Amino acid sequence: MKTKMEMLVAVAAMACASIALSAEDAPYPNEKLAAFVVEKLDVTSLPTVYRPKKQKGKKTLTDYGYTVRKLDEMEALVEEAGGTRRLAIKILQEGTAGIYACLAEPARDGGDPKAQSVILLKRKDSSDLLKVRETWREFKSCRAIDASADNSAEYGGGGD
Repeated sequence: MKTKMEMLVAVAAMACASIALSAEDAPYPNEKLAAFVVEKLDVTSLPTVYRPKKQKGKKTLTDYGYTVRKLDEMEALVEEAGGTRRLAIKILQEGTAGIYACLAEPARDGGDPKAQSVILLKRKDSSDLLKVRETWREFKSCRAIDASADNSAEYGGGGD
């Protein structure tokens, strides 16, 4: 009987250890999501309207010279060197499937954004950068706004 009990305790301990290790290696954190996205976003996977011109060896916002202008738990505002372009990122929903975020290029005058899209950020493991996946999911707090009529089909409507 004691042997069965010892084996049960050993199995339970191993199960707890594997759960603890998998939590440390989780692909997405449970807090400070906006900071996580700013740090781990693969800019080269952004939709064309937001993506800077590709440069060899550069992938992250930091690589491209963006600086953080505003950062809290669920929102970030980053600006390109020289202030030529700004991107606003708002976390909409986070889960095991990825992070849904609202990506926008805000207008300088505080009006409606020039462009706005819902994006799904995913990565395969904790060492990867976050890649943007196309999504048709809609959130009331992030309606699609096209940068121009030319890309209305690509970004989910607008146009005429």
